[in-house]
Amino acid sequence: MHDLRKQPDPVDAHVGSRIRMRRRVMGLSQEALADALGLTFQQVQKYECGVNRVSASKLFGAARVLQVPVRYFFDGLPQPGQPAGEALPDEDADGRVNAFLATPEGLELARRFMMLPEGRWRRQVLELVRALTEEPQSEPEPAA
Repeated sequence: MHDLRKQPDPVDAHVGSRIRMRRRVMGLSQEALADALGLTFQQVQKYECGVNRVSASKLFGAARVLQVPVRYFFDGLPQPGQPAGEALPDEDADGRVNAFLATPEGLELARRFMMLPEGRWRRQVLELVRALTEEPQSEPEPAA
């Protein structure tokens, strides 16, 4: 017996994940976004999972509420006419950044980093992260 459940369209899933990420960055609940768009929070849940497609008018409204241009929801998708599998130069890096920001830790780290005053503190945090992620240098062999 095969699974009769239909998988979400990849574009709908991408748009939904971008809605979820931006909503979380702004600190909005699904209920608050739903109220602003005249929807139920269940409809927002389905949009965010890609189960339901977002109509043009609701996408336009979401862009207004989430304070982003409509194109934001499509960032990271291959351009129409681009051969499948042919990534844009920074598309893979953008995908990793988006995936990181979709995690609770990534979102909190980004929010808290933005709370730091620009300048010395931000540079020091960045230096700490660089130091923590550097490849360990192997100890030189003692001279015989």
